[in-house]
Amino acid sequence: PPTTPPPTTPPPAGNAMAAVAAMQPGWNLGNSFDAVGADETAWGNPRVTEALLDNVRAQGFNSIRIPVTWSNHHGAAPNYTIDSAWLNRVREVVGWALADGFYVVLNIHHDSWQWINTMPTDRTGVLNRYNALWTQIAAAFKDSSPKLTFESVNEPQFTGSSGDAQNATLLNELNTSFHRIVRQSGGNNATRLLVLPTLHTSAEQARVDELVSTFNTLNDPNLIATVHFYGYWPFSVNVAGGTKFDATVQQDLTDQFDRVYNAFVTRNIPVIIGEYGLLGFDRHTGTIEQGEKLKFFEFLGHYARSRKLTTQLWDNGQHFDRTSFVWKDPELFAQIKSSWTTRSGTASSDQVYVPRTGTITAKSLTLNLNGTTFQGLRQGTTDLVNGTDYTVSGSTLTLTASALTRLVGSRAYGVNANLQARFSAGVPWRISIITYDPPVLSNATGTTAAFTLPAQFRGDQLATMEAKYADGSNAGPHNWTSYKEFDVTFAPNYTGNTIALKPEFFAEVNDGQRVTLTFHFWSGTKLTYYVTKSGSTVTGTVS
Repeated sequence: PPTTPPPTTPPPAGNAMAAVAAMQPGWNLGNSFDAVGADETAWGNPRVTEALLDNVRAQGFNSIRIPVTWSNHHGAAPNYTIDSAWLNRVREVVGWALADGFYVVLNIHHDSWQWINTMPTDRTGVLNRYNALWTQIAAAFKDSSPKLTFESVNEPQFTGSSGDAQNATLLNELNTSFHRIVRQSGGNNATRLLVLPTLHTSAEQARVDELVSTFNTLNDPNLIATVHFYGYWPFSVNVAGGTKFDATVQQDLTDQFDRVYNAFVTRNIPVIIGEYGLLGFDRHTGTIEQGEKLKFFEFLGHYARSRKLTTQLWDNGQHFDRTSFVWKDPELFAQIKSSWTTRSGTASSDQVYVPRTGTITAKSLTLNLNGTTFQGLRQGTTDLVNGTDYTVSGSTLTLTASALTRLVGSRAYGVNANLQARFSAGVPWRISIITYDPPVLSNATGTTAAFTLPAQFRGDQLATMEAKYADGSNAGPHNWTSYKEFDVTFAPNYTGNTIALKPEFFAEVNDGQRVTLTFHFWSGTKLTYYVTKSGSTVTGTVS
């Protein structure tokens, strides 16, 4: 795909592929107008300002998806009249975005699970309400710029249906009804680009095939297909030992992107990945280890480009600060931004652990060149010396014992130095040199509602936790795996020197049965700990 900036004027009508290419890259105004509550601040974000949109645009984004939940902002049947203040506020923000030069995607969002999902048992009621809302939205925006697009419904889902066949029929009915209403509303809506989702915005083959059938029936050149992508689930939330961006995680991504490419793009139907990210981010961006996270986003941006897919980053306020207008994780955004135009080299890890005491030995990492060439290591503005500080053999980068001895200095716990592996393209790969000792855990008592065990991390970081009963069977939630879900069942607190075991963990632990916990740390250290639940009381011991 071209690396030159897209045109500021929309491509000619009828060229949906060119328009969607010009929408790359995109950003979601998440947890604002889609919030379920009194107004756009209901989920903790500030009111949207013109300055916010200006600053998002300045980051290089060319499209903005504005999710809107309408359920709390309209009157009763049969007219379902949208509150004028709410509609005017949405129009104001859409207007700001268009004035900034954005392509804009406007939708019906959490209504999908609030009431649209009841369609199997209330088909007429749901359809009447849905049609009334789209009739009003289409009328309000019919004269807006062609750079405004409509999305029929976010993540469509149905409760109590008889199965896939009925789900497909109901979604087709929603998408078709939406299409008819918008097209008949006149103005720019006659040819406006319209976005249609698969069921659950899933890229499963059956879901993709169902949407292809709808596209074939509608036979409209100004349609866009959309799916969402949050990665291979065990990696995305850090459960079942999915701590690394490995071949399985990568294959899941390529399979999903290939399916929508083959179904739509090869037939000149554009595709938007309307939301992408990692599900663990909804709790804490540290749920997934930083280097593994960076590799995921580097590859995602690359492969989406190779498949001509436009991507729209899901941001509910956890990425771009909506008042200071800075990225909360600049390293992550630098990797994402770079992936829009090129590949970056990475490595098997962004961490090199050196013991606090004893002999320091050479340490090796595997370089993932990703089509680039390795150009050297740098600390700050100082280049390390090839042959003295490090060696490269094939894809193996080895830091010498003498260099590591210098870099760790007095060997204080934690990160002693950060190096940058530089490549011929993309962003450098940070390698943190970390001094550690095996962490030390201590006995504790508490309750199922509040249990924390003292933990001296001593420079190390927790990767995951296993839980098993004495007979070897798995304990706790997701009992099909011994590896529990990070931040949901357990959570380290590095400043407080504790590891919390959450109520969600003990809710699915057998009373009176001792559980063996194995804590896996990124240094490779594994520690065993034991907990026993007795009623609401929990006892934890190291032996």
